[in-house]
Amino acid sequence: MVKSRGDSLTGDLLSWEPPKVAAGFDAGAIRGNRLTSQISQAVALALKQSTMSRAEIASAMSVELGYQISEHMLANYASEGAEGHKISLERFIALVEVTGCIDLLGFIAERFGQVVVDRKYQALINVHLADEAEQKIQKFKAAEKAKWQAI
Repeated sequence: MVKSRGDSLTGDLLSWEPPKVAAGFDAGAIRGNRLTSQISQAVALALKQSTMSRAEIASAMSVELGYQISEHMLANYASEGAEGHKISLERFIALVEVTGCIDLLGFIAERFGQVVVDRKYQALINVHLADEAEQKIQKFKAAEKAKWQAI
């Protein structure tokens, strides 16, 4: 169906994209082979995507962790050139909590061939896995019945 000029109800079906269900940064957003560099890029993306300023992020992380985190520290974590300043796991977790950047979790999971999905999809995934198991059982039963009938 062609969308007429005055038609505001039809919508452009060809421009539809499925919603993002797995956490992670866009393909190509993190480059290079060195893990240290990739982590710095992921931190930089999280800081850039946040609606909070770096000062606000540092302050909230300080409260979360119970010790001082400065803007300068965040800048170093996000800098590929700051070799001696790597973010620790506890600070990485605080960064996720403060910024809400779940894509950071997807960045880690992706390295292991896994994805991070919202808990609301867990039941749907379990139903799908049960359906797959049920299909395997049905195929097994059919094969066994065929063997029995061949005797």
